[in-house]
Amino acid sequence: MSGRFSKSPITPGSVIGVLGSGQLGRMFAIAARRMGYRVHTLSPDEDTPTGQVADIEITAEYDDLDAVRKFANGVSVVTFEFENVPAIAASAAAECAPVRPSGGILHITQHRLREKTFLQSSGFPVTVFRRVLTVDELRSAVREIGLPAILKTAGFGYDGKGQARIASESDLEDAWVGVGRQEAVLEAMVDFECEISVVGARSLDGTFVHYGAIENRHRNGILDTSIAPARIEARIAHDAIEMARAVMDRLDVVGVLCVEFFVTKDARLLINELAPRPHNSGHFTFDANLTSQFEQQLRAVCGLPFGDVKQFSPAAMTNLLGDLWAGGEPNWAAAAALPDVKLNLYGKAVPRPGRKMGHLTALGGTVEQALRDAEHARQLLVSRATADRLRSASK
Repeated sequence: MSGRFSKSPITPGSVIGVLGSGQLGRMFAIAARRMGYRVHTLSPDEDTPTGQVADIEITAEYDDLDAVRKFANGVSVVTFEFENVPAIAASAAAECAPVRPSGGILHITQHRLREKTFLQSSGFPVTVFRRVLTVDELRSAVREIGLPAILKTAGFGYDGKGQARIASESDLEDAWVGVGRQEAVLEAMVDFECEISVVGARSLDGTFVHYGAIENRHRNGILDTSIAPARIEARIAHDAIEMARAVMDRLDVVGVLCVEFFVTKDARLLINELAPRPHNSGHFTFDANLTSQFEQQLRAVCGLPFGDVKQFSPAAMTNLLGDLWAGGEPNWAAAAALPDVKLNLYGKAVPRPGRKMGHLTALGGTVEQALRDAEHARQLLVSRATADRLRSASK
């Protein structure tokens, strides 16, 4: 249906619709408003990170298709800021406005089995995996691919949610319960050297730009730190970029997409996941690059030429999770006193453990310096929280 819409550029002053209302949409909306666009957002929540900076915040369930159609009728183009928006909502929106990236891409990438099947059938390297529908099928899959392994829900998982590690056969029942006894994917564990990602953007005419290979560290299944550029061999970085380009071409992406990779001990690349929107590992671009991933998403979906991706200096980004508030309000002034560190908070009112509340980005002469400064800045925040907790305990 979206093919009937004009591919002429959508110019400043137009309204951009965002399905989803988290921090990715917030930073997208900031980039869009800076360039003179208006932003409408729709999600089931109120006073959201995106809604706080959007022109209009619509509160509606994604499966309220009449509300989605009304929303799409009021904008020039629709994009989304996370892939767990139901594909049916993207399809309803596409009846009224172009949706970029397409709902078909959303349908593939929001479901691990569809995503891995697409990648494998397209000739891209992925981890060994099996579909699992019952605990008996889980036992059979374990016999086929071996242990250790990781069991993941087939759909709607992120930040380590919907996952269970299996070290021995005694873990099978608990793992099956842990993923909700639903359709799942069993993956062989990978003995990897490091994890990297490539955040790329692709236009209506197939033009591709990227931010290089980014080195990522995770903690408890959640991205903890990203380092740009990644400290890997130039050949591996080049191959990862070319593979990301090929994935985006194969999907015919219009917008931003992140490809996450394992780099194995023997220097091979395996694709772990796809994310068809700006990505946490690319947040450093908001401060470190001439054109951020969020502005590139805007340019792509509006049919504008891409901006220069020049990076001013090596950078490191650290996530700030809700755990940081455990001992009291963090010491923002201490982190802000570091001249090469930028603080980004997402406007979330409730700091729950594991919830992404913001991030720090440090710029440095080397990646090692940027990493040290980012980690030091976060430690200053943690130290204040710890001190508050100790004072409370001593009273």
